[in-house]
Amino acid sequence: MIRIVSDSTCDLTPELVKRYNIIVLPLHVLLGDEEHRDGVDITPDEIYRWSDEHKTTPKTSAPSVEDAIDVFRPVIEDGDEIIAFSISSGMSASYEYMQIAAKELKAVEKISVIDSANLSTGIGHLVVEAAVKASGGMERDNIVKYIESLRGLVRASFVVDTLKYLYRGGRCSGLSALAGGALRIHPKIEVRDGAMLPTRKYRGKYSAVVLDYARDMEPELLRAKSDRVFITHSGIDPAIVESVRDYLVGLGHFEEILETRAGGVISSHCGYGTLGVLFIAGE
Repeated sequence: MIRIVSDSTCDLTPELVKRYNIIVLPLHVLLGDEEHRDGVDITPDEIYRWSDEHKTTPKTSAPSVEDAIDVFRPVIEDGDEIIAFSISSGMSASYEYMQIAAKELKAVEKISVIDSANLSTGIGHLVVEAAVKASGGMERDNIVKYIESLRGLVRASFVVDTLKYLYRGGRCSGLSALAGGALRIHPKIEVRDGAMLPTRKYRGKYSAVVLDYARDMEPELLRAKSDRVFITHSGIDPAIVESVRDYLVGLGHFEEILETRAGGVISSHCGYGTLGVLFIAGE
């Protein structure tokens, strides 16, 4: 049997984790001297309150090698194989530490660690695809090759209501040029080659901006892999989410439109009011 493991930045809902039999390895969120496990003992709303009170972005850290060993060991001892996914190696040491864990367990021949080169449900897409192939009986090496063929086709982007979280955290290059208009600009942030960068600027009421952002992607959305599309947000007015959902339904293209909320690590850096439409481009 092949088990699919992902670090917690995949931002899949508990329902999807259960549906696809995924094991989640939490990253860590540090609020001052307090350390919390992403998705286990801290919520994004608690993070926002702390961040605004202290006027700083929380620090986040990868799962330790010991954390990864604790997750991998029982699976290997049960005689199963593992495909493990990490957030982009350019953003975290999660990928490196998972590899070290596999070596320390002397299980590198049974554990494949994949650098998603992505974040949030950009990872989630790959995780679900791997789980579907594993449940269908595909061998591990072939699943890895399949995922590698998809990795460059994942389209992960989002628009933010406020720049302050991203700017304070310093995780997105190119934001300094927008700092002067931070209160008026809603940038589109894309993940490219494992890094985040702003690629477009929107102005105006945020509810309208979000729909403009989705509509601008329509040609690519209509050519996208049709199995599923994610609407992923970090906490936002439900009416805005529904407007995006209605738009995607109207395209008549996707079999499943999935809403997920970003976890603590992603939310720490993007802040409240961030929304993305994430999909796999057509080949």
